[in-house]
Amino acid sequence: MLGYLITVRDFVRDRSLRLLGVLMSLNDPQWGRRPNQGPPDLDALWRDFNRKLSGLFGRRGGSGGDNPEGPDAKKIGGGAGLLLGLIVAAWMASGFYIVNEGQRGIVLRFGKYVESTLPGPRWHLPYPIETAEVVNVAGVRSVEVGYRNNVKSKVLKESLMLTDDENIVDVQFAVQYVLKSPTDYLFNNLDPADSVLQAAETAIREIVGKSSMDFVIFEGRAEVAALAHKLMQEILDRYGTGINIQKVTMQNAQPPEPVQAAFDDAVKAGQDRERQKNEGQTYANEVIPRARGTAARLVLEAEGYRQRVIERAQGDAARFRQVVAEYNKAPQVTRDRLYIEAMQQILSNTTKVLIDQKGGSNLLYLPLDKIMQMTGTAQAESAPKPPESAPVPEPSTARSREAFRSRERESRQ
Repeated sequence: MLGYLITVRDFVRDRSLRLLGVLMSLNDPQWGRRPNQGPPDLDALWRDFNRKLSGLFGRRGGSGGDNPEGPDAKKIGGGAGLLLGLIVAAWMASGFYIVNEGQRGIVLRFGKYVESTLPGPRWHLPYPIETAEVVNVAGVRSVEVGYRNNVKSKVLKESLMLTDDENIVDVQFAVQYVLKSPTDYLFNNLDPADSVLQAAETAIREIVGKSSMDFVIFEGRAEVAALAHKLMQEILDRYGTGINIQKVTMQNAQPPEPVQAAFDDAVKAGQDRERQKNEGQTYANEVIPRARGTAARLVLEAEGYRQRVIERAQGDAARFRQVVAEYNKAPQVTRDRLYIEAMQQILSNTTKVLIDQKGGSNLLYLPLDKIMQMTGTAQAESAPKPPESAPVPEPSTARSREAFRSRERESRQ
């Protein structure tokens, strides 16, 4: 308790000296105008104030003479009350503070949390009873991991990470966050920015350690950022930091600089391999369906041929059975009929026919081709001619002469 009273006394004395300095400076028109002279000493002002106060109370300063007149008690009481009132007013005025929009005021009484105040002019019990801290809860703060201010200013101990396939990647990202609990932010964090940095580095290392190098560098950058955001928020909530992660932005993800050239060559080789695979797959997609179509067509043709042969054989067998039945009924008639049908079939495919007469030794030549041609010509002439039909060619003279010579040779024989 004694220590607390001494602290209060020193505080009141310091505030009183500052107030006296302001008052004396206002009463001294030459203060601040004298060359090479700074503000007056507070102890000198205090002594000057005591001397004037003694003169006000009726005491005269001298070299050792007695003062015949004693101080007036009313004057002494009035001056002390005025001074005490000024000191109390200044002390009470020190409790005013302003909370701007987007901020919160945290009032502490002897270091213990009392309340949170909203934006506007506020007042609390002056120091050392209560203190107030203003916290910005709407401002967006950011932390950079793997670099500082510029991606070229790398921090390798933060950015180099090991992947699941035992490769090293250089990852740089930024974290933006706001406050969701000013009290947790003030009382549960020794260094809030360092807490966010460590949580971000822990989260991203865990995610990168479970992913492949190609996934982190190429197709999975957005997914890595989203997973890091979620894991980072879980870590900060578990620590009770009062921080809400707004966004995690992947600035850069690449192999380390010493192996960058080799990695580029490997990427180009992989792209060439994929291109050749795609070309081969395209060729296969073009050839294989064509071969399958040809095979299917051949299979269908073979199946059709098989069905045709089977049906024809079955038809011939049925016809043969019918002929056998008719032959059993009338053998001679059936033989004559079969002969006539065979000759009809043979002669229908032949243009020249030689006939041996039974009564003589001469062979007769029947120019069936000529007869059939003449028959066709007669039918064509009798039929109405189309307007654009071509004329029927006349029989060749050389062929007629050859037929005539053949007849002469047959008659001589």
